[in-house]
Amino acid sequence: MFYVLAAGLILLADRVSKYLVMANMQDGESIPLIPPLFYLTYVRNRGAAFGLFQGRVALLSLVALACLLFVLLHWKKIQGKSAFVRWGVVISFVGAVGNLIDRLRWGAVIDFLDIRVFVFNLADLAIVAGVALLFWEVLVNDPQTR
Repeated sequence: MFYVLAAGLILLADRVSKYLVMANMQDGESIPLIPPLFYLTYVRNRGAAFGLFQGRVALLSLVALACLLFVLLHWKKIQGKSAFVRWGVVISFVGAVGNLIDRLRWGAVIDFLDIRVFVFNLADLAIVAGVALLFWEVLVNDPQTR
């Protein structure tokens, strides 16, 4: 139950933050918060990470759906794994859901956190944090990698 609550809060934060950006900024608008390091910049990313696969919304959506379905089908097995694995999967899953909602609704992912190298969103942060937990499990806690 705690996983559902945490996932719901992450998804809510993602949805609300994107709504606020879309409601209060113009596409391409940038607001310096901590110049020259951090800006709010409204971008509609029609591709994947680093701008790969631009305009391939259907392909990216199908890949995301397949990954999400895979996790759902294997959830019982995942529940038997360590907390790092369980949380890594849950946090990444909800991030993927947040970006999939954008692709299906807007035809693009809404990004706005701009560090001048990348522009990303809270769902992206969730995906990265989840994958980091999975890497931690493999690199630090997996006896086969010691």
